[in-house]
Amino acid sequence: MNNWTLFLLSSICLSHVCAYKILVVFPYPGTSHSILGEGYVRHLLRAGHQVTYLTAIPYKKPHPNLKQVVVASVVEKFEFFKTLDFEKFISKEVDLTDMQVMYETMITVANRSLTHENIQKFLMDTNEKYDLVVAEWLYHHLYSGFAAIYNCPYVWSSSMEPHTAVLSLIDEPGNPAYFPDHMSPVSPPLTFSQRAYELYYLFYLRRVLWSIRGLEQKTYEEVFGPAAAKRGITLPTLEEVKYNSSLMFGNSHISSGDPQRLPINHIPIAGYHIQDVVPALPENLQKIMDEAPYGVIYFSMGSMMKSSTMPTKLKRDFLDVFGTLKETVIWKLEEELTDVPKNVIMVKWAPQPSILAHPNCKLFVTHGGLLSTTETIHYGVPIIGIPLFADQFINVMRAVRKGFALQVDLGYDTPANLKVAIEEIVSNPKYTQKVKDLSFIYHHRETKPGHTLVHWIEHVIETNGAPHLRSPALHMPFYQKMYLDLLGIVLLGLIVLIKAVQILLRLAKKSDVKKKRS
Repeated sequence: MNNWTLFLLSSICLSHVCAYKILVVFPYPGTSHSILGEGYVRHLLRAGHQVTYLTAIPYKKPHPNLKQVVVASVVEKFEFFKTLDFEKFISKEVDLTDMQVMYETMITVANRSLTHENIQKFLMDTNEKYDLVVAEWLYHHLYSGFAAIYNCPYVWSSSMEPHTAVLSLIDEPGNPAYFPDHMSPVSPPLTFSQRAYELYYLFYLRRVLWSIRGLEQKTYEEVFGPAAAKRGITLPTLEEVKYNSSLMFGNSHISSGDPQRLPINHIPIAGYHIQDVVPALPENLQKIMDEAPYGVIYFSMGSMMKSSTMPTKLKRDFLDVFGTLKETVIWKLEEELTDVPKNVIMVKWAPQPSILAHPNCKLFVTHGGLLSTTETIHYGVPIIGIPLFADQFINVMRAVRKGFALQVDLGYDTPANLKVAIEEIVSNPKYTQKVKDLSFIYHHRETKPGHTLVHWIEHVIETNGAPHLRSPALHMPFYQKMYLDLLGIVLLGLIVLIKAVQILLRLAKKSDVKKKRS
């Protein structure tokens, strides 16, 4: 047997030993979240693992090691999309900062996915066994139930920079004096009133989480109870399971976020969804970008907010502003408009990473979603942010503070304000230079984010759930963390001491009175 044969046989044996069965749970019916789910699928398949993918938007690249459980019909019944309306946001009719509403809405959405016949059929199949579950956290903890059913470790995946709710699942929240919540449109250093609000918000969030416990537990039991009974196992409570993850992957990195004190089991992997090889642009867009004499401005408000909800006047005002620019503008808009200026190219779908990667892309006008923010740092393109909801405000504010962005608020005056911001960025090289500096920081890592992801997933499996990474803070009551018991003892001691002194003084006073009388 020659050396090449031995090498081939050993490679086959090693790949067989290291191939694990992994369940990736991303059934939320949103394009950006499916992009994150596909990132896990792509890297795990490349590493030789067998992957089952629960999704509302199926992965389009067939693979012999990939099994998909698709709940596509959930997208059509997703009422939340109806609230994502430009006109409602401008008029302040919709407020997505109410955490009580957000948690209840997302529990309802998750319930609809989990009770889908395809997932229920999958859960009831007792032949299904897994080495690990990757569960998306999105304002609920229900997906941790899969780990309880398959009796395996699991890891959380957060689509955002670290914040109070996710850190509380693996350790404890950051200090609100300098660690604002992801919904707060503020950035450190905080003023006195901002610090006071963040402290209030910390307790408010605890109240919200307490209030939705019953709804979450009921949904959890209805979804996973029958599957547990069929397997003859006792279903643990959700309160037990949701704190039992081995670690949390964060779609975060210091180049886009803030330097924060984070637990060892929070693993930042921002950019893992970006492919190593940039996909080629369609021929028409390649030609447009190659031949744009003054460069290209790319304008996209993401995948959640549909252009059909944008007021006609606003769209016409955008076109009027874009028509005055010398740059070519590529606008991702899901509809066709008439009387479009010659320098404006409208596309219903845009290969965003490929556009940003082109050297002629000079500026990105974005809603400030974290995927878009990560991609613009990855490729080194400055931005103008028009935030709409959720973490987009703090994402854009961080980008402005870091020096590679300007912010324009949504309203009927947005087009006019946008023109001023565009002229500032294209005429001032400091924004491009700053994003290039941050791009170096982003890329200057020990390993690529996809390799980091695979390493830690394999580490969790090979160490039986990585109990050595779990924080003792999870098992310590709040009053002990805050030394309230010690404070109580000190206060009690002071009270006893004061009472004792008062008694001694009274006794001394009585003794003096007796002496005087005698």
